Amino acid sequence: MVRVLTFGEVMIRLAPAEFLRVRQVLPGRLEATFGGGELNVAVSIANQGGDSAFLTSVPDNTLTDALEQEMRKLGVDTSLVRRSDRGRFGIYFVETGANQRGGTVTYDRDGTSIALETAAAYDWEAVFTGADWFHVTGITPAISETAAGAALAAVQAASAQGLSVSCDLNFRKKLWNWRPGTASIDLARETMRGLMPFINVVVANEEDCDLCLGILAPETDVEAGELNIAGYEAVARQIVDEFPNVTTAAITLRESISASHNNWGAMLYDTASDSAHFAPTDDQGNYRPYEIRNIVDRVGAGDSFAGGLIFGLSTPELCDPATALRYATAASCLKHSIKGDFSYAERQEIEALMGGAASGRVSR
Repeated sequence: MVRVLTFGEVMIRLAPAEFLRVRQVLPGRLEATFGGGELNVAVSIANQGGDSAFLTSVPDNTLTDALEQEMRKLGVDTSLVRRSDRGRFGIYFVETGANQRGGTVTYDRDGTSIALETAAAYDWEAVFTGADWFHVTGITPAISETAAGAALAAVQAASAQGLSVSCDLNFRKKLWNWRPGTASIDLARETMRGLMPFINVVVANEEDCDLCLGILAPETDVEAGELNIAGYEAVARQIVDEFPNVTTAAITLRESISASHNNWGAMLYDTASDSAHFAPTDDQGNYRPYEIRNIVDRVGAGDSFAGGLIFGLSTPELCDPATALRYATAASCLKHSIKGDFSYAERQEIEALMGGAASGRVSR
């Protein structure tokens, strides 16, 4: 079984119940859970029956005790959780959107342990011993210049040790501010393009390729929910042309009708076969996205796509690019029905949706 290692920051997620807003409930109660893009991927893989571990730096306190307890419960290896004597635990507040009101995220993560931990603090050779696949995102490099340096050192070391390396570009405008006077997009592009020569599998959403790499799909207006689906094949091809180390480029395609109603699909370009694939498709092979109404929680959907793709590409019976894409897209579709950062979708549920079981009937 392929062992997957992810690296990044875990935070405490604070959220009002259901669709309430923070100012409606404070002073009062917020639900506290854990979350973070890279841990979300590790949890997704573990819940599908895979072998995953999570590398992070967090303060040595009772919050980390609780984190490790939760990770063990979910089947994620805790041996690489680094307890630091510096920094704090990050926090983020999330409001779930509804109808024409979009969701909001407010970060409180300045001065966290992973933001302060230098690349030299990690023993990369030991970290990657026994691992087959390494996954990072564009979130960790956005936290601080120090974290960006650690992320670069990590992908360099993983690549040198022969691991498959994947990266979800994950542009976060609110985080790219660690160089005063530099626009967030410019800082993101400079930093992420520096990581790209060490990446084999790229994951992105409709706008990440533009915001992180400067590669834009033609005739697309993400804010208006208008996507030129065919244009993303050109985007994927340009990625692999510019970065020949990339073997797979996958892009999720979200059409937002409202906060509660999205159309969801994805495309993947595979260099080995020089072919592009879209999912889901109808019986004639035409792209037809999942129509997701009454979204429960879309946070973490992209992470569940990345987790599903990694699991699919590393599982013999799923590793065909078209099949792996269908699997990942179904996995992320199911995440929209699950509250919280983590996806609890299991492999049999995902494969059932791939096979057309989309009615939501009770399984008895």
